[in-house]
Amino acid sequence: MDEKKEQIDNLTARLRDPATVRAAFGEMVAEYSRPLYWQIRRMVLNPDDADDLLQNTFMKAWNSLENFRGEAKLSTWLHKIAINEAISFLEKEKRRAGVSLDDPDGALAAGIAASPDLDGESLGAHLRQAVATLPDKQRLVFNMKYFDDMKYEEISEILGTTVGALKASYHLAVKKIEKYMERFDHGD
Repeated sequence: MDEKKEQIDNLTARLRDPATVRAAFGEMVAEYSRPLYWQIRRMVLNPDDADDLLQNTFMKAWNSLENFRGEAKLSTWLHKIAINEAISFLEKEKRRAGVSLDDPDGALAAGIAASPDLDGESLGAHLRQAVATLPDKQRLVFNMKYFDDMKYEEISEILGTTVGALKASYHLAVKKIEKYMERFDHGD
């Protein structure tokens, strides 16, 4: 694990050096594309939108490299950019579609149920539908904790929220998902 940290520290230093920034940026893209894609993908339904948002994330990172001081971990900084991109996209889409931002059973859950690449009978599909019914913040916290296995401290740094508030959001999300999933345990 220390070797990985050294590699990231080296990458961060090379991102700050004008002589090595381009090569280092390419390595950063290779290292973080997959986790960032899945972070975004769990927030938006369409894989093409996720691809676009990932590209936007890296464009913003490139344009903001001189502002990255290394006070936060590189992964934290990138996740923050990706999440902000996805949230902005979702807000625009909801406004465009005329859907309330707090719609608990919104179009996202319906879109997951109708998605042709998901088996509607699978437990995974039901879980994705359950997660999609959560309010945006709870869905984001649940995804980061459950799927990305992030520590509360890292999520706190990314979202600018206290650890206590994150734990409460996660707990509420889990309870709502359990209640949603009970429907399928009883054959409803």
